[in-house]
Amino acid sequence: MADAGYRDVPDSAATGAGRLWWDANAADYLDEHGGFLGDDDFCWCPEGLREADARLLGEVRGRRVLEVGSGAAQCSRWLAGRGAQVVATDVSGAMLAAAARIDAGRAGDVVPLVQADARALPFPDGSFDAVFTAYGAIPFVPDADRVHAEAFRVLRPGGVWVCSVTHPIRWAFPDDPSERGLTADRSYFDRRPYVELDAAGRVLYAEYHRTLGDHVAELVGAGFVLDRLVEPEWPAGHDRTWGGWSRIRGERIPGTAILVAHRPG
Repeated sequence: MADAGYRDVPDSAATGAGRLWWDANAADYLDEHGGFLGDDDFCWCPEGLREADARLLGEVRGRRVLEVGSGAAQCSRWLAGRGAQVVATDVSGAMLAAAARIDAGRAGDVVPLVQADARALPFPDGSFDAVFTAYGAIPFVPDADRVHAEAFRVLRPGGVWVCSVTHPIRWAFPDDPSERGLTADRSYFDRRPYVELDAAGRVLYAEYHRTLGDHVAELVGAGFVLDRLVEPEWPAGHDRTWGGWSRIRGERIPGTAILVAHRPG
């Protein structure tokens, strides 16, 4: 990486960066966070909120569920163990290869894995009862409205769409787990993405900021009804640091926003 910061880049320059970055960094990511995520556990966020407790998807037994941006399919594996008919998708072949290795090394349910861009899902209209993503896809594309539109399309009427993202307020603060990360140093309304470039100026990584209002507008614009906005609190006794997430910051400012919505009809 030659340069990093907040800057505008053409959408076309960042389109393939997410897949390439996750392919290159899948092993390191799982080495660092795999113990916290588990092989068959459903964690919504660095605060440690589990679906076993939150039940944001509702009853899953016998339901068709799609995970978008699944990584190594930990969440999907947990759902399959509770009777859901799950398909896990991710844009990164390296992440899905890691998922296949986990499945090969354990007894139990094997989750179908599909490599797909969340903005162009290879499934028929109305084919799932629930769609979700835990920090997948939405932060890494310039056109998240297309992710919401695809989730809407593949859901049956009445189906649930749940997505967790970095809480937008975090973008006003340095991505620092120490007390330095408690002092805002940029505008919440500065929507320039965080971008990492190589020496030739090519985009290696891009992460996009949307205000809370932007997230809601994109969700509603796709046709969804927003049911809940969940802001997980930092739990007592949780001392894990994950990037910019830490107890010091988590006890004072929210780190995650989870949007729970449904397709009307």
